Amino acid sequence: MRALLLALPLLLANTAAEDPKIPPTIKSMLDAAMESGSEGDVAVIVKYAKTADPASADLVVKTATDWRNDRLAKANRRIREADFFDLVKGRAELGGYMSTGNTENIGLTAAIELRREALEWRHKLRLQADYQESLGLTTRERYLAAYEPNWKFDDRAYMYGAAQYESDRFSGFHDRVSLSAGAGYSAIKSPDVKLDLELGPAFRHTRFIDSTIESNVAARGSMDFGWKLSPGISVTQNASAYLQDANSTVSSRSALLARLFGPFSAQFSYTLQYESMPPIGRQTTDTTSRAALVVDF
Repeated sequence: MRALLLALPLLLANTAAEDPKIPPTIKSMLDAAMESGSEGDVAVIVKYAKTADPASADLVVKTATDWRNDRLAKANRRIREADFFDLVKGRAELGGYMSTGNTENIGLTAAIELRREALEWRHKLRLQADYQESLGLTTRERYLAAYEPNWKFDDRAYMYGAAQYESDRFSGFHDRVSLSAGAGYSAIKSPDVKLDLELGPAFRHTRFIDSTIESNVAARGSMDFGWKLSPGISVTQNASAYLQDANSTVSSRSALLARLFGPFSAQFSYTLQYESMPPIGRQTTDTTSRAALVVDF
């Protein structure tokens, strides 16, 4: 028994000496990836390190996991301690457009988007205006304001509220107010690709140019897709639908954004809006192509 006690320190020392270590080459690459702050680069190093040196695979995974957890904890702490406006990000657009459908003109467009992302709440606000004047006559005048708060009750699922105001007499209505609430889900959530889906009931109140007023219960669905093709190029696809017994609306916006320099980018977009039962003399579909200068702030 005494001999066993004397040999125990030697046995422990040999075991410690045999514990796997991350090879210097793999460790240097892993350290460089973590230093860059890229989740994707770290994931690639972990993937190939498992094949290159299976003996240290568990230690590589643990090191990467500890780095991610520490990074997330620091990010959450910064968000909790930030002032309200510290988390607000915005985007402003100014450009021109060409339209077909009820109007065929070239004009100006301006828009601003604000977004605040916190741990439990996300707020989105969009303001947009299109205006065209030809030979002293206004031929297009469209205004839109939309606000959407989201309450995130886990990493992917959330509840949303949506309020939208539109004015477009050239599409047949002076004012249209849409209110909705429902459930949302982030089906894809990665640094390069995102896809948010929403579905819920809605209420719409419309004042048409012929003095007709409609108030209807509707169903609302929306899709928000974004794909970062490269550090300087991204595409987005946004679509929403209000379906009801009366006039239903389906809108879609596709955009290509190319980084120029600093906060400035060039954006090319195509918008389609479909009204199932427009006033007499109005077409069901309007399309708008836009080219705009975008600044992020």
